[in-house]
Amino acid sequence: MRSSKTLLGIMFAAGLIATPTVFAVSEIEVTVAPPAERVEVAPAPRDGYTWERGHWRWDNDARKYNWNEGRYIQNREGHRYVQHEWKSDGGKWRFRAGHWDDE
Repeated sequence: MRSSKTLLGIMFAAGLIATPTVFAVSEIEVTVAPPAERVEVAPAPRDGYTWERGHWRWDNDARKYNWNEGRYIQNREGHRYVQHEWKSDGGKWRFRAGHWDDE
């Protein structure tokens, strides 16, 4: 009995480790235009990192925009980073979060 529980535990753990990670691209839609982009001075490049520009993030609970400062994010081999983006679409604003795309 003990060995079957151990085997089940190992199989479960192996399944968690072997399961590929899937990242969803976050998108939202609001009717309030974001404020003008802030001027942000990007620091000097860092090996192995990409600069993620600062961006306005909609806070649905507070019903307002909050500024998220730019930051370095670690590069992912075989991917390119797509920056955050707000787009106007017929009176609505769509936000697409920054994400890694396959090259």
